[in-house]
Amino acid sequence: MNLFSDIRALVIDALAQMEQAGELPPGLETAAVTVEPPRDAAHGDMATNAAMVLAKPAGKKPREIADVLATRLTADPRISAAEVAGPGFLNLRLASGEWLDVLKVALGQGADFGRSTLGDGTKINVEFVSANPTGPMHVGHTRGAVFGDALAALLDFAGYDVTREYYINDGGAQVDVLARSAYERYREANGLEPEIREGLYPGDYLIPVGEALKAKYGDSLLDKPESEWLVEIREFATNAMMDMIRGDLALLNVRMDVFSSEKALYGTGRIEAAIDRLRAAGLIYEGVLEPPKGKTPEDWEPREQTLFRSTAHGDDVDRPVMKSDGAWTYFAPDIAYHWDKIDRGFDQLIDVFGADHGGYVKRMTAAVAALSNGRVPLDVKLIQLVKLFKNGEPFKMSKRAGTFVTLRDVVEQAGADVTRFHMLTRKNDAALDFDFDKVLEQSKDNPVWYVQYANARINSVLKKASELGVATDDAALAGADLALLNHPAELELAKKVAEWPRTVEIAARAHEPHRIAFYLYDIASELHSLWNRGNDETSLRFVQDGDLAATSAKIALVRAVGVVISAGLGILGVTPAKEMR
Repeated sequence: MNLFSDIRALVIDALAQMEQAGELPPGLETAAVTVEPPRDAAHGDMATNAAMVLAKPAGKKPREIADVLATRLTADPRISAAEVAGPGFLNLRLASGEWLDVLKVALGQGADFGRSTLGDGTKINVEFVSANPTGPMHVGHTRGAVFGDALAALLDFAGYDVTREYYINDGGAQVDVLARSAYERYREANGLEPEIREGLYPGDYLIPVGEALKAKYGDSLLDKPESEWLVEIREFATNAMMDMIRGDLALLNVRMDVFSSEKALYGTGRIEAAIDRLRAAGLIYEGVLEPPKGKTPEDWEPREQTLFRSTAHGDDVDRPVMKSDGAWTYFAPDIAYHWDKIDRGFDQLIDVFGADHGGYVKRMTAAVAALSNGRVPLDVKLIQLVKLFKNGEPFKMSKRAGTFVTLRDVVEQAGADVTRFHMLTRKNDAALDFDFDKVLEQSKDNPVWYVQYANARINSVLKKASELGVATDDAALAGADLALLNHPAELELAKKVAEWPRTVEIAARAHEPHRIAFYLYDIASELHSLWNRGNDETSLRFVQDGDLAATSAKIALVRAVGVVISAGLGILGVTPAKEMR
């Protein structure tokens, strides 16, 4: 049940009636008509822009349309008042019973309240993390993993058919560097001094890999040239790193549906086929690119390359897919990989990239548009950096990783639930500070604690009511006399519950799971406010001694809040707290 959608449907029906009555010209387009909360809650419960967007095509003044629309809407029992404001906005007030009916729906649907058919089974692929398999995941990967997983859960909740995918970048030179680094640890395991020269990976995380290589090969590889061990150790070390990465993801409760390998694209003809598909569309040619910005003619060597005409699909410049020596650029296998996703029947693609991939967005979007003939949209979400602090100071680097703070470092100190929630308290393209002291403090300024405390309070109230003999199962609470909830503060909390389905759809459309975290903080604030008012106004306390009917109604309200908090935390991948310790 989305009450905002229901009232919008009422507005659209009223507009249709106005057309039939000759009060509006026929055939007006109403797609831009919205019904949403007003900017100022004092103006009403909902506001519609109908008169504003229809005035010009109807050839009428906005207020002229708004006045007639207001009269028609107030004839419906769901609307208690309709007031024209400003140039023609229409503010609506709903009968209180409409908000209370939402509570019954929430209790009746339980965990499914707010689920949407918005996606209508659309197949959507969310590719995220996709870290190079050269070491443990760092804090930047942590934010990308949390964002991608929460976005996938949000889209699933909104009715999409979602696949979580990890693209293993195991086809480039970095895996050769990994193999050489692992070989030095293998030498170390055999009692020799490792030569961790510049350019190799220095982290201690490769020591167990070296020991595992010794257990498998003994000292048989020590005297062999690189050409004889590179391929085998590369595969061994890559598999070991992927096992480590899977373990890191498991710490965050992230599970992938599919792992795709870049290396698997080579030698299969898939890269060639993808490029040939673009060539058949006239988008591949031989040419020379202009020098990059900042280059002078003296240090720029023009050379002919095989280029993708990405400018035909919105890119700033055309992009090379093959080098002058005949080797594929790193872009070519990525084109093939995205064609594979299109070929697998996905209707939409989402890529979650680090902030350093900003220059990659237009070229990849252009490639997907060209490969799918514009049928499959690609949305690239960039994840900005995370700055870590502890005791007011930047958090120290991880010795084990060698060069960065690992995901494991963060989760071991803050916990998976705190880490996940806090990583979603900012929009993905905004920088985020992660202060270990602040994310663990028990205060209103800590969103995750504040929301969890609200859920714990709800459980405490339910337990107390049950001990007093109040039936607290959802079916019984749905039958409570909710008309007893007549205080403005109680109705405000009910209105916040009613916003949940709308919030889900807005967040899903925008691909913005942080909106769920914001909503949870807001509804937790409403609950805490009502709780605190009960300290002074006894009639607002959730348990009313000697008044079973009033208690049941108030517990129904509280439980409905618990339904949406649990659902929202579920989308964020956070376990609701039953009690605070």
